[in-house]
Amino acid sequence: MLKYVIPLLLFVTLPALADGGHAMPGHAMDAMHSRSPAGQPGDPARVSRTIEILMDDTMRFTPDQISVKAGETVRFFVRNVGKIPHEMVIGSLEELQAHAAAMRDMPGMQHSEPNTITLQPGQRGGLVWQFGQADTVDFACLIPGHMEAGMRGKVTVAP
Repeated sequence: MLKYVIPLLLFVTLPALADGGHAMPGHAMDAMHSRSPAGQPGDPARVSRTIEILMDDTMRFTPDQISVKAGETVRFFVRNVGKIPHEMVIGSLEELQAHAAAMRDMPGMQHSEPNTITLQPGQRGGLVWQFGQADTVDFACLIPGHMEAGMRGKVTVAP
């Protein structure tokens, strides 16, 4: 009897963890909760400009190329104009790829990180981010298959 209970407990527990976000220690996106080469959560009182980003079912962001200055705090006004859910996650390409792999392993994973916004069809929302040093920062939709289909973009951070 016990051999059937343990797999059932794992089956019940794993989806519950997925619905709770990414607060698990050691998660690939833990680095994004604080300073990283991609930047850090921005202070809404220090936003220098707002950039509108559209997400659609052609698996594209519009625009998909953005330029900012090192240290600049930007508010992204994000709209899902598609008929399926999409998200925008800011990070390094390596972080995004690791997170995308985790999402494939845990379908239905919910997000609560400051570098992420997930929107249902027709929804809109905001994300405030302060960019760090001069570099290139990536963003992507990490819903399984979306990034692989081309739903990604780049932020050029100038000195």
